[in-house]
Amino acid sequence: MKIEPKQLIAFLADAGMGTQQQLEEAFAKAGSDGKKFERALLEEKIVTQEKLIQLKAYILGIPFVSLEKETVPLETLQIIPEPIAHKYSIVAFRKRGQDLEVAMTDPEDIQTIEFIRKKSNLNILPRLTNPESITHILKEYQKSMEEEFGDLFAGATPEIPTAGDAGLDTLEGKIISGMKEDAEGEGQKPEDLARAAEDLPVIKIVDSLLKHSIIQGASDIHIEPTERDVVVRYRIDGILHDAMVLPKKLQQGIAARIKVLSSMRLDEHRLPQDGRFKIESSEYKISFRVSLIPVYDGEKIVMRLLREEGHGSSLEGLGIHGPGLERVMRAIGKPSGMFLVTGPTGSGKTTTLYTALEILNTKEVNISTIEDPVEYRMPRVNQTQVKPQIGLTFAVGLRSLLRQDPNIIMVGEIRDTETATLAVNAALTGHLVLSTLHTNSAAGALPRLTDMQIEPFLIASTVNCILAQRLVRKLCAERESYTLTKDQLKNLGDLFDMDAILQRMKEDKAVAPHSTWEDITFYKAKASTESPSGYKGRVGIYEVLEVSEKIRDLILKRVPFTEIERTACADGMTTMLEDAFTKAARGYTSIEEILRVAKE
Repeated sequence: MKIEPKQLIAFLADAGMGTQQQLEEAFAKAGSDGKKFERALLEEKIVTQEKLIQLKAYILGIPFVSLEKETVPLETLQIIPEPIAHKYSIVAFRKRGQDLEVAMTDPEDIQTIEFIRKKSNLNILPRLTNPESITHILKEYQKSMEEEFGDLFAGATPEIPTAGDAGLDTLEGKIISGMKEDAEGEGQKPEDLARAAEDLPVIKIVDSLLKHSIIQGASDIHIEPTERDVVVRYRIDGILHDAMVLPKKLQQGIAARIKVLSSMRLDEHRLPQDGRFKIESSEYKISFRVSLIPVYDGEKIVMRLLREEGHGSSLEGLGIHGPGLERVMRAIGKPSGMFLVTGPTGSGKTTTLYTALEILNTKEVNISTIEDPVEYRMPRVNQTQVKPQIGLTFAVGLRSLLRQDPNIIMVGEIRDTETATLAVNAALTGHLVLSTLHTNSAAGALPRLTDMQIEPFLIASTVNCILAQRLVRKLCAERESYTLTKDQLKNLGDLFDMDAILQRMKEDKAVAPHSTWEDITFYKAKASTESPSGYKGRVGIYEVLEVSEKIRDLILKRVPFTEIERTACADGMTTMLEDAFTKAARGYTSIEEILRVAKE
């Protein structure tokens, strides 16, 4: 089913779709640029995509179908799972007996066809189609999600009556109900809540919310009660998206169901609660970390999805390259001292620490951690979960870990003076300590430790390296290239020191030595069937401050951290902003994404 370029050229010439010379030139250009011949034909506008697809269908003897106005039955559509349909641009659109007709844009993808045949146990009949048809049918999956929820809503349990409902007909009752902030759910019997949690439609609704969050690659699920309904949002690649609006009557049943799954107290509505549960299948293993907090209109629930195989297998895979990678490897290769990772919540600090632990995790060392929560399980690593409600805090846990003969200690977060003091003492007494801090830059960790009453001489003696990071969305393979105009460059110059950034990019060999901003090719997001936003996944941007002798002297002299940062940059430290522009020039991300993250 493979069409060779020479064969395609012959058919195009016979069909009058370009001259032989045009076609040969396009073929040569595709080879020199490393592109597919078909893409070169489209870019040179020798042939339209529609005509090209129809010609390929003719050559292969495969029928061409247009599905842009078609509606596919739900039971047929779902024969191919949504992730497979999105990833491989293949959809099922008609089933007759044991024959399943599938539309696809790549008829050479025999592996996917064979996979679907084995999974469905049906005879697969491939049909060639255009990307617009695939996009249209993929939208049917979203409609199927809405239909699925619509069917569930129809059979959902009505609201659980509250103790205060009887008095709502009186003026006084209305005022009390409006002013009482924790009335939602109060006075209900635990057995009523348990019954609501086991109600079949509620179970199906919660299961569907979890399933679709996994399919869409969400990192968090937000279930937010409002006055009239319940809003469900998914955080995908760092951005929150509305996923569903549920009827208000389902609020308490959903909350009760999630409490049951997370082993929380059903009858507690006034205090925050935390819990977790796990979903395992042949395709994935995901832990859900659940946080529930009372708000004015009920209980807000946020669930963090922790994919147990989701952390990076290497520092390079996370996006740490060049001199920064060398500094990190030197720091974690030392037998003692501190390696700190800084950044805001959700910036990937824990993933970086786990990746470093994977490198260090050999049979010759004893690694112990104290975390809140334990996000990923690691073999041969002794992981402890803090439990403040029973007195097991970071400080208490760390003090006990020091009696466990560890070589390497990972502290999930340094939050207070006691934990900071214990971590520094551990580093002084021959342990390698890895931890995180909430600061905006690498140098900003130094005054943060000082604020925690750690003496400068202790900081200078123990801290080996500080890594600061953020996450930016990665561009898909389908993207648009462009160069900066004078107006765009002026606007960027008003925000950033563009000369310093360009100089660092040249030093890191991200651009040619004689490049100017007008010469450098950047990329924009381009919507595709796989990703309507044009982005898929995230990559880190980093700055790595290694505590050299010069930096130690500045710490001991208590100079401002801005001066320490300038000195580190003069000694070769790449800032996060410089790293971001380097990754943009290499096609990992866009300038628009850099600006979004810079504002945060």
